[in-house]
Amino acid sequence: MKDFTDQDIERISILVEEKNETQAREEILNLHPADIAEIIQSLNKKEAEWLFDLIEDNELKGDVLMELDEEERGKLLEGMNSEEIADAVEELDTDDAVELIKELDEEEREEVISLIEDVEQAGDIVDLLQYDEDTAGGMMGTEMIVVNENWSMPECLKEMRIQAEDMDEVYNIYVVDNDNRLRGVLPLKKMITHPSASKIKHVMETEPHVVRTDTPKEEVVLDFEKYNLAAVAVVDSIGRLMGRITFDDVMDEVREQSERDYQLASGISSDVDAEDSVLAQTKARIPWLLIGVVGGIVSSLILGGFEAQLAQVTALALFIPLIMGTGGNVGVQASAIVVQGLANGSLDIKNAGNQIVKELLISLLNATIISVGVFAYNLIVMPDDFAVTISVAVSLFLVVIFASVFGTFVPLMLEKLKIDPALATGPFIQITNDVVGLLIYVFISTWLLGVIPNI
Repeated sequence: MKDFTDQDIERISILVEEKNETQAREEILNLHPADIAEIIQSLNKKEAEWLFDLIEDNELKGDVLMELDEEERGKLLEGMNSEEIADAVEELDTDDAVELIKELDEEEREEVISLIEDVEQAGDIVDLLQYDEDTAGGMMGTEMIVVNENWSMPECLKEMRIQAEDMDEVYNIYVVDNDNRLRGVLPLKKMITHPSASKIKHVMETEPHVVRTDTPKEEVVLDFEKYNLAAVAVVDSIGRLMGRITFDDVMDEVREQSERDYQLASGISSDVDAEDSVLAQTKARIPWLLIGVVGGIVSSLILGGFEAQLAQVTALALFIPLIMGTGGNVGVQASAIVVQGLANGSLDIKNAGNQIVKELLISLLNATIISVGVFAYNLIVMPDDFAVTISVAVSLFLVVIFASVFGTFVPLMLEKLKIDPALATGPFIQITNDVVGLLIYVFISTWLLGVIPNI
């Protein structure tokens, strides 16, 4: 398959504009589903529907739908009737089928499932819909090769050939007992090196890595990373094999989680992208902007109460951006390290106290370096304003310590409350540290101006 380029998108887009049905169909049928999805996402809704309708193969239609982002997929689903959706769903793995069906309303969802001709697949989809989407059960599919531990190798090979016919990839061969409880996995190497084994259970690998259906998907992602898994079995509370999760499912989750965390850290309250409507983007972005405005108003009120001191010693005003900026930066740094640690598993919420103490020590070192540096600078640049010099240095020292500890504590608290800790790396930390930093500066300066002669 040739490399797909921007020139290909432009050429096919021209064919769509010209409504050149024959050539457009010929072009897209030679492309990977992901490339077709990329073309569709570059078109308006009417053009996208026209091009999508040129695809006659239901398997390709299903694959293209799953390569589209959720909004674009929703637009195409709106133009499809229940029978067309069911035909496409039948060609998908069950985990993808469930993801697609969840985007339909309740009435259409039931109708689509009733139109699926493969009764076993329809039953699997109904079962999978019962699981919470944030658990391993909500991520898993049911396509897998399963053999019985009491089968001989020839029996196993025969059954594997039958089961593998409808599978695109074979990652593991799962071995179960007569009650469908997972007993082990059978590596392909063992099939080659032990072709005459009397029973599969004599050559299988016992104690495979598994997750339970109620395992949070964040833990599933960490397991794949930690143990370099290609696939993992999913079992219920009594060890029965319920499904499997593959690395491509996990990669999709990692990408979505990364995008979500980045947007939260940027002060965007819901999942949007550049192609979303003006109204959708405004709704996602305005909440934290309004909170930022409130924070700015609070800061102005604090400065208003400090007006007399500022009028008396105007040099104090020069360092307000320094105080606020340093506090915000320090807080975001501290929270980012904690959020990263929670995400990759290197930091456990059970060790929150140790992390706070460690951050306190780091903040003391950082605060000392920063405040001493600024103190020395001010002594040289403004030697006649010793009260201002000492006020700025002491304020910076306290602000850095507060921002570090606060930036560490907040994501840990959010994690304990089951709220995405990525929220703590964004405007919340920045605004809070701005306000608190300003309060510290005001009180320290007011106090020191009264006790230190301004020579």
